[in-house]
Amino acid sequence: MARADSGRAQATAAERAGTAQRATWVSVVVNLLMTVVQLVVGWLAHSQSLIAHGLHSFSDLLSDFLVIYASRQSAHPADREHPYGHARVETAATLVLGISLVLIGGGILWESGLRLQHVDVLPAIEMAALWVAVATVLAKEALYRYLIAVGKRLRSQLLIANALHTRADAASALVVVVGIGGALLGWGFLDLLAAALMGFMILRMGAVLAWGAIKELIDTGLEESQVEAIRHSLLATPGVLGLHELRTRRMGHQALVDAHVLVDPRISVSEGHRIAESARARVLREQAEVLDVLVHIDPEDDLDVDLAVVARLPGRAAVLAELTPLLADLPEPEKVVLHYLGGGVEVELFFDCAGAERGDTLLLAEKALVERLQGHPLIRSVRLNVRNAQ
Repeated sequence: MARADSGRAQATAAERAGTAQRATWVSVVVNLLMTVVQLVVGWLAHSQSLIAHGLHSFSDLLSDFLVIYASRQSAHPADREHPYGHARVETAATLVLGISLVLIGGGILWESGLRLQHVDVLPAIEMAALWVAVATVLAKEALYRYLIAVGKRLRSQLLIANALHTRADAASALVVVVGIGGALLGWGFLDLLAAALMGFMILRMGAVLAWGAIKELIDTGLEESQVEAIRHSLLATPGVLGLHELRTRRMGHQALVDAHVLVDPRISVSEGHRIAESARARVLREQAEVLDVLVHIDPEDDLDVDLAVVARLPGRAAVLAELTPLLADLPEPEKVVLHYLGGGVEVELFFDCAGAERGDTLLLAEKALVERLQGHPLIRSVRLNVRNAQ
């Protein structure tokens, strides 16, 4: 069953990567064509804003190749060096894309500012620049609608980021249309203003993408609404009495969850493990974006206990060494159960004894033990359990 689930997970990841790459190759073709056309026509028609927008299209082309690379890498299954998988390759690629946009946008803004100081010597803009700018708006908007649909279906942050970048490119192309139109009407400085404004838009988009990637790399938690949904799934699990230390972080397009759940302190280890697995399975079933859940079982709220005191409590061997002299007159216990609760140790002794007389003897022994252990620094209480007593 585990192998089958692993096989399905790998197949799903491969399908996801294939779909993302096909969408990205469409973007590559469109951006390559628009880059060449804008740079050539912008240079021949003397439009600085069209040349700047051509550079923006080139940045789109760069982002497309980053998406292709990241999609292939993130589809690789987990291995010994990457036990959580390779999803954060997308995050790293998003960071690279964001930084590149900041640099490109800053460069365009700087160049436009320098040219605005010498508007009177700029050559006249030709009509071809306007037609190319209008065609760019239409092509970029169509590409955005295609990419955003695929990105949302795959829940790929990088693909969505690339789509938003394309939408920003379409919006900036509108600014280029206005700038070139104004320049054709005699206001030559509008072309440079359009280039400067576009540079600022590119810079801002890059900063937003880079900051989002940085937040993921430093393990920023999920949004509050998502955390509450996960909290509700955990608390709704039968056997879970409480929840604390719920922590979340992103891993590419998915999320990782750590949680401490409170259970009855006197249940068996195996029952506690079953509750933990049930809670994990419930979250994975109800919260589609969660990749994995680590559930820690607590018999009591860690926040109400001095963990330094708990760490200093004696282990089983030390407790039994303390009890052995007190149990010299009793039969060998069938089982000894220790409960580490409230900063102390509670002991349960189980005896397999037949006959009411033997049972009464053990009950008297229990009272004697309780009296002897009054104020004991290690053992808070002792309880004797008799099985098969008549």
